[in-house]
Amino acid sequence: MIQELLNMVARQPVLWNIFRSIAEFGFVADYQLIERELQPFGGDQTRRFLDYGSGTGQFARSFPAERYVGFDIAPHYVRYARKRYGSAVSVMSGDQLGYTDACFDAVLIMGVFHHLDDAFVQRAAAELHRVLRKDGTILMVEDIPTQNRWNVFGRAMHWLDRGDNIRSVSHYQRLMEPYFRIERSNTLVSGVCDLVVYVLRRNEMA
Repeated sequence: MIQELLNMVARQPVLWNIFRSIAEFGFVADYQLIERELQPFGGDQTRRFLDYGSGTGQFARSFPAERYVGFDIAPHYVRYARKRYGSAVSVMSGDQLGYTDACFDAVLIMGVFHHLDDAFVQRAAAELHRVLRKDGTILMVEDIPTQNRWNVFGRAMHWLDRGDNIRSVSHYQRLMEPYFRIERSNTLVSGVCDLVVYVLRRNEMA
């Protein structure tokens, strides 16, 4: 019964947005991170941004529309994002990116890899390295195990979200190597969710 309810929510982009927004208190911490770390509307006005696993397009408005590209594996999320935000989004798998080499200046990965196994994440890292420019940046935010044992809502959220690959801080780091180095990282609490934040820089491969 519960599994059927979760499947129903996941199939409905509006319900999924409401569900996640309640859990993360309106995504306030996420929006602030994007603005601070990527500064989409500041600096070089030619920069191009990739929203990796853009889902329902929740964060599309954080970027200049003409320089924003997103993708997701779920066609119904992509349709919703196009209709709601007019976003340039496509249906695509994250380990086979249909973009040319070195075509993005920055990438947002917001809560994607905790749904994917290690082998997939490593393939994704290789593809991200390929499409990111030499001085490019990745802002990666992922769920980590709930730190406060009394945070029962956070534990329930992890179960409901069906993130089967929630990892430790160091585990995520190992998966991104050797393609990227961590410029800085920290943990934070967004609503009831414990998260780790990485700012990654592209390594030059031998």
